[in-house]
Amino acid sequence: MLRPLLLSACIALPQTTLAEVPRVVTDIGPVESLVATVLGDLGTPERLLAPGDSPHHMALRPSQGRALSDADVVVWVGPDLTPQLQEQIDALAGSALSLPLGEAPGTHLLPFRDTGLFPHEHDEHEEHRDEHDEHEDDHDDDHHDDHAEEHHAHDGHGAHDPHVWLSPENATLWLSLIAEALSQADPENAATYVANAEAGARTIAETVEQARAALDPVADRPLALAHDAYQYYEEFFGLSVIGAISDADANTPGPSRLAALRDGLAEQGAACVLTEATTDPRLLEAVKASGLPSVQLDPLGTDLPQGTALYPALILETATRIAGCAGI
Repeated sequence: MLRPLLLSACIALPQTTLAEVPRVVTDIGPVESLVATVLGDLGTPERLLAPGDSPHHMALRPSQGRALSDADVVVWVGPDLTPQLQEQIDALAGSALSLPLGEAPGTHLLPFRDTGLFPHEHDEHEEHRDEHDEHEDDHDDDHHDDHAEEHHAHDGHGAHDPHVWLSPENATLWLSLIAEALSQADPENAATYVANAEAGARTIAETVEQARAALDPVADRPLALAHDAYQYYEEFFGLSVIGAISDADANTPGPSRLAALRDGLAEQGAACVLTEATTDPRLLEAVKASGLPSVQLDPLGTDLPQGTALYPALILETATRIAGCAGI
């Protein structure tokens, strides 16, 4: 449930109320999808990151800078994913409403994982999901604040895993926050934004049920990651993950990280390796994972239908592919 002034910590309000549907700029496809859901037939958001580009190494082109300059509202994941974008928003879109979703109150954050081999956390994940269902209202501010205080920034990356959009819990919350931001910019269409957000939340809930049905039979099957991009998805659906070759920022792994994961795979095995289009086959060979069943995923949903349909399709397609690979 939204509280008064919920967005005060993360949105800079403009000096005047806009008289027309706001021009909205987003950073990545999944965020664009959520914004498109809330805008509905009233408008179409613009995305800064082109399909196939990596948000971890984002550099604005002149056309993207112009888009920011023309923006009335900027909705983005936040500096944990694209720290360089904050400076660009301040410089080019200083009068726009800025909504960094990863910093919004209530967003569920997970710490950046520095090791290639992960602790056994499957049981803790399921316990968290049960506790969350029972204590959702108490969880919002406390969980966000605890992580902000306990996990200081690491060298070279943020304190938190930046792939926050892969938690349907976060996406559902963000629909309401996006509706509130657009309503502040465009009060005349506030009721439409709220209704669209509620419809989007129902669609995500239905998609989650389908994804759980696909994943439940393989939830205990050990998985390995080429890129540690799926921690939020892993936790939400209670999956069992041994470790990852590269970290959440997709940095090239060092010898010690590769050795730890290689030893873990030798000891625990893996039913499937989750790779991406950019995965280097030599790294799979380095951890002796090249002969294991594998499936290619994409946390940005580049090849999926773009726009409103992307986010639900991303959640379900990821589940379907994991289940197909882990069930072999």
